[in-house]
Amino acid sequence: MKPSNKIKNIEKTLLSDNYYILNKVNFDYLMPDGRWVNQMREVYDRGDGAGILLYNKEKRTVILVKQFRMPTYLNDNEDGFLVEVAAGILDKDNPEECIIRETEEETGYRLKEVKKVYESYSSPGVMTEKMHFFVGEYTDDMKVGEGGGLDSEAEDIEVMEISFDRAVEMLNNGEIVDTRTIVLLQYAIIHKLIE
Repeated sequence: MKPSNKIKNIEKTLLSDNYYILNKVNFDYLMPDGRWVNQMREVYDRGDGAGILLYNKEKRTVILVKQFRMPTYLNDNEDGFLVEVAAGILDKDNPEECIIRETEEETGYRLKEVKKVYESYSSPGVMTEKMHFFVGEYTDDMKVGEGGGLDSEAEDIEVMEISFDRAVEMLNNGEIVDTRTIVLLQYAIIHKLIE
């Protein structure tokens, strides 16, 4: 990490490491008028992630997944389920290896090739996570399993192959509210992945 001349006296206090790491971070920040002010943030470190939009040009379809997300249930998502792109945490993998592995685990499709299109911070005010965004073309002969996630991770994932037009309709009518999925569907629209 490159040092900044606008911050100093960084102190981290571990608040929780039950699943991921939550730190309280105190630091001094240099304001534009030359004053140093002390600031405090709670920062959640869950590692970086990767997500992928699988698409089939010939069939004009995409593969999405549907799974329960407790934080959304606690914040006004009536049943807690989200329609999303396949995604996962990098662990120690590079982003490409991670997304190829997660694609097979979640959707049952084994990809040999993916294309990275973006990377961005997920929620920079509170999380360290950087998300790596991919697209990948799939065909029926790439299906090697049922998908649905890993039992060892207690995943319950529904695999959805839907028309691209239906996915865009779900985006436009608010059925899709996951940021990763919105970004990748908009990428597909802008770059005319499926015409």
